[in-house]
Amino acid sequence: MILETATALTCMAHAIFFESRSEPIVAQIAVGHVIMNRVHDHRFPDTVCDVVTDGLRYKWNNQMVKHQCAFSFYCDGKAEDVSIDPTAYEWAEEISYGILNGMLNIDLTDGSTHYHADYVYPSWANTMTKTVCIDTHCFYRWEHE
Repeated sequence: MILETATALTCMAHAIFFESRSEPIVAQIAVGHVIMNRVHDHRFPDTVCDVVTDGLRYKWNNQMVKHQCAFSFYCDGKAEDVSIDPTAYEWAEEISYGILNGMLNIDLTDGSTHYHADYVYPSWANTMTKTVCIDTHCFYRWEHE
């Protein structure tokens, strides 16, 4: 169980760091809640790491298809190096710890399972309910079936 929790913390911290480290803390917390909302939604994988690493894979080698994953940092082809901003990564770890341990349990995204930066407009946005925009991220809820 400890290894599972440590892995979940690392996966969430990486997602928060690479997806929203330049955003205010509240937006980083919101990204963490999107991950947890997906974990609790039957349409997505059941663990934090599986949610963060979810995406289209090539059948012949199981490698990620570039730009075809749930969290863009995971398959954008760029190196993932948290040492570029150690302070921001420490914050991402603290936020992840707080979310995973129920200390940051108020979901300001109102159940959102998706988000995007405000400078793009993905095709799926029209099919979901926009719940809130926080700084440069807009959050959406995929209504239950």
